[in-house]
Amino acid sequence: MTLEQQPISNNLPIATVLGKQWLEMPQDLYIPPDALEVFLEAFEGPLDFLLYLIKKQNLDILDIPIAKITAQYLEYIALMEGLRFELAAEYLVMAASLAEIKSRMLLPRPESVDEEVDDPRAELVRRLQEYERYKKAAENIDNLTRMERDTARACVELPEMSQTRPLPSVDLRELLVAFQEVLQRASLSQHHLVQMEPLSVRERMSHILQSLGPDLVPFHTLFNVTEGRAGVVVSFLAILELLRNAAIEIVQAEPMSPIYLRQIVIS
Repeated sequence: MTLEQQPISNNLPIATVLGKQWLEMPQDLYIPPDALEVFLEAFEGPLDFLLYLIKKQNLDILDIPIAKITAQYLEYIALMEGLRFELAAEYLVMAASLAEIKSRMLLPRPESVDEEVDDPRAELVRRLQEYERYKKAAENIDNLTRMERDTARACVELPEMSQTRPLPSVDLRELLVAFQEVLQRASLSQHHLVQMEPLSVRERMSHILQSLGPDLVPFHTLFNVTEGRAGVVVSFLAILELLRNAAIEIVQAEPMSPIYLRQIVIS
């Protein structure tokens, strides 16, 4: 019994074909002798193959050994035919061109030195150089970063964020601290003129309401330090009375920041 005829010991299938599991190798399986032949070299045309032969052997493209290159090119043609690959007409045309150049190279040269003879390889060299330049340019372009291949465009839009920052409430302690600063400034501005000035809280309330409006007014601007301590106290009492009657509003942007006042307009 051969190795192929021995059953699998662990009953594992060796293959699954159309849902059917095979535990043994089929007896009538035929594998052609050339089934595993792989043709590795692939060229884009006859010029590409000629350029490959020249670079592989480090030959000078300006001084091509036509006989050697032609022999190698014909070997490639024979290999393609042996592997039953269909050859393009360009390969056959190039084979004919190489044979023509080879025959022209074998012809005797004229003995006259003055007469300039064209090199039969000149046109082929020109075509090879031009093809090499285009091939190099194509390789450089292919190495560039391509959109949707190497990179992807990121489209990100920031969401609309509407954030309302509530104003902090004004504590009475902060109001007293601000009033203390006003008192300190008032103490620096003293005069020695002694006179009796009637100070009315109600009158000062009317004066402050006239000074206020819908716009914010700094707290310290409502005090006249030249009036002395009595005038500052009357102004502060007038502000507290207006605040108690909901005639004015005290606004502060953040804790320990300047205090502003504005009149409450009832529509």
